[in-house]
Amino acid sequence: MLNTLRGILVLFLITLITLIGIGPMVLVALFKVAIPNAAFRRWCARLVMLIAETWAEGCRGIIALLINTEWEVRGNMDINQENSYLLLSNHQSWVDIAALVQVFNGRVPYYKFFLKQELIWVPLLGLAFWALDYPFMKRYSREYLEKHPEMKNRDLEATREACEKCRGIPVTVVNFPEGTRFTPAKAQQQDSPYRHLLRPKAGGISFVMASIGDQIHSVLDVSMIYPEGVPGFWDFLTNKVKRVVVEAHQFPLDQQWVRGDYRNDPEFRAEFQQWLSGFWHEKDQRISEIRTELGMK
Repeated sequence: MLNTLRGILVLFLITLITLIGIGPMVLVALFKVAIPNAAFRRWCARLVMLIAETWAEGCRGIIALLINTEWEVRGNMDINQENSYLLLSNHQSWVDIAALVQVFNGRVPYYKFFLKQELIWVPLLGLAFWALDYPFMKRYSREYLEKHPEMKNRDLEATREACEKCRGIPVTVVNFPEGTRFTPAKAQQQDSPYRHLLRPKAGGISFVMASIGDQIHSVLDVSMIYPEGVPGFWDFLTNKVKRVVVEAHQFPLDQQWVRGDYRNDPEFRAEFQQWLSGFWHEKDQRISEIRTELGMK
């Protein structure tokens, strides 16, 4: 009962600061849309991200006060808010977002996530996502694409358009290459060659690199491990997640991936997919080693 009340209190407080922050954020975003001046729009974009970062810091303060999760961060990073980053992470739970906020908020420019289109309808948060220019991605079935081939590259175009809005502004582009949360059933369904990861999707990452790769300082490779098993978000809010391990590595962005044409150059596309597959195999191996160290299967 105590933890249930704790979860309700945490949810109430986060909702409260969201209500406080959403108004100014949307107002600034409306000014940005209404006034077609590039410098003014960049200033508005920075202000919206500052409001969002303050909101995230408030959420982190609430979590630190009321939730006893231990955040174990591994790896060395030389990061700041003046440079842009591409953050690539595995994805298992909504708690992943809380972990990213815990580890990176205030240390890197505010995040730009790639979201499923349905999330724009989430009360309050949908407006915040719109104000922050988050790209909304819509997944189409194979049958639909066969009937509407013109929609095949729509997600890549949404990625490109969102990245263009980031030009000249420090930003941390967050991408979950698996495209969805990992489960053993999904891994089996797609015949994943990895023990703890799904197959990564290369197109969106390549488009980010091609669009703003010249301003990306480095890549942040982040791996989330939950020693007690993958939790739901309510488990987290009710103080049932005792420990989260976050491993992060930083490496420079290879400029060969910035100059290529993923859509129209089959040779480049094959090379990029091969690089991403190797990168993902190394990540899977590190996760296996950490899980073994933690006594997990």
